[in-house]
Amino acid sequence: MGKVVKVSGPLVVATGMSDANMSDVVRVGPERLIGEILTMTGDSASIQVYEETSGLGPGTEVVTTGSPMSVELGPGMIENIYDGIQRPLEEIMKKVHGNNLPRGVEVPPIDPDKLWEFTPVAKAGDKVTGGDVLGTVPETPVVLHKIMVPPNLKGTLKSVIQKGMYNVKTTVAVLVKEDGTEVPLGMSQRWPVRVGRPYKHKYPPTRPLSSGQRIVDTFFPVAKGGTAAIPGPFGSGKTVMQHALAKWSDVDIVVYIGCGERGNEMTDVLREFPELVDPRTGESLMKRTVLIANTSDMPVAAREASIYTGITIAEYFRDMGYDVAVIADSTSRWAEALREMSGRLEEMPGEEGYPAYLSSRLAQFYERAGSVSCLGTDDRTGSLTAVGAVSPPGGDLSEPVSQGTMRIVKVFWALDASLAYRRHFPAINWLTSYSLYLDSLKPWFDENLGKDFLKNREKAMSILQSEASLNEIVQLVGKDSLSPADQLTLETARMVREDFLQQNSFVDVDSFSEYDRQEKLLAIILDYDKLCRDAIEKGAPAAKLFDIPSRERIGRAKSIPADEYAAAYADISASMEQEIAAAVQKAGEEL
Repeated sequence: MGKVVKVSGPLVVATGMSDANMSDVVRVGPERLIGEILTMTGDSASIQVYEETSGLGPGTEVVTTGSPMSVELGPGMIENIYDGIQRPLEEIMKKVHGNNLPRGVEVPPIDPDKLWEFTPVAKAGDKVTGGDVLGTVPETPVVLHKIMVPPNLKGTLKSVIQKGMYNVKTTVAVLVKEDGTEVPLGMSQRWPVRVGRPYKHKYPPTRPLSSGQRIVDTFFPVAKGGTAAIPGPFGSGKTVMQHALAKWSDVDIVVYIGCGERGNEMTDVLREFPELVDPRTGESLMKRTVLIANTSDMPVAAREASIYTGITIAEYFRDMGYDVAVIADSTSRWAEALREMSGRLEEMPGEEGYPAYLSSRLAQFYERAGSVSCLGTDDRTGSLTAVGAVSPPGGDLSEPVSQGTMRIVKVFWALDASLAYRRHFPAINWLTSYSLYLDSLKPWFDENLGKDFLKNREKAMSILQSEASLNEIVQLVGKDSLSPADQLTLETARMVREDFLQQNSFVDVDSFSEYDRQEKLLAIILDYDKLCRDAIEKGAPAAKLFDIPSRERIGRAKSIPADEYAAAYADISASMEQEIAAAVQKAGEEL
């Protein structure tokens, strides 16, 4: 037991802590506020407290728990809303009968009394190792929760409980270790948040994460098990983009971390997700979602922990063999929490006041993503995709958090305020964004969408880049002074931008676009470009080609219902060829 000698905001310094260790969780004062030891100097410990510290003074008692910051993992996490240190906010609200989060309140992360239907998979006498499945629990209609042996245990099962309704504290199996000691296993397990959960093998990602957003899936795809960042200034649509990824991505589990964001944005999530119908399952989106709400008015230290809490929960579901997405909004707020704690610890500041270890902490978070072979004797593979928003002050991508993130992630969706102001959403700038997964995903694209898909993507990108250089000429001499071929380049680029990249999230047909539809729509636009170039060489006037009826039909093609688009796109292609051929023939007759 130690005594407080200094209080500086969320930082508390206590002496007499010689029995404690680095990263131990401690309880501070009569209200038992939760804290974590950051540094040890002799018997003096610097502690970051995850709750409001007003009222604490010198002489207050500090007690160490002897264990690091950990989360409880088991049935009951799906559909739950936690704060940054895995306290269930809805249960706390019921307990205190109010909307404010009081200090020192203690509520178990998983309801210890709720009964779950446990079905055994293993049996007495089985030799098991960490990650082996003992039984299953249907946690929600869409998530089958696998009760696993903790990663650090192996031995022989002495007994396994029969099928029935049990709570998470019930001993479902007894494991006899190799040294003869017996270990009772329940439905839940604890794991330290700052330590990545182990796996057998990590594979290079080879499957794309389908998000239903055309600029993401076609132009800058992210792989399942990959890493991506969404940087952008205020008002450019970072949060909306992350909401779209959480809603439409083809993953089994979504862990959404609201890290230091405004309360109204988390309120939008809490209101929207239960009402949204998941296109994959037909159930509510919340049936496969875990929310971590750590808004900007909550204690700053808990913001730093929320990122680790979220990714540890995600790793647990990955270990079951699921595809999981972690959406972190925003890592800039997390970095600001690091900077504040670093300043209170009187550490030497780095660039813009951030601690020198900012880049390594960012890397530790993103490196926990990956496509892995899970622990256990059966053959399971799971993936964890990490997507983090970055909120650079003033939209300056040269600041440390953006630069540190760019060095680590392989997909960079740079949001552009000028596109957002022009109402072009998603406001991802196609000239400054990139994806380094194209080479590893090429075999999947070639097999499932044909070899022309990536060729069309490259052609569309070159047209958009040509448009950027032509716009500088247009501003000087005007559009009419361009050659017909250059005018066609501008027209095709406008079609790619407005008819393909731009999406309306308020229209059901257009809010989600499957890969097959994206491939066909881009092919039509580029076929139009190719046919028009041939026609211009044969003397057809560009203005006539821009006015054919099929040009307007292409513009409306993304609004065609999902069950009708294949036939409609084929009809547009056939009509377009006839109309362009007619324009060429008419031009020849006039000559």
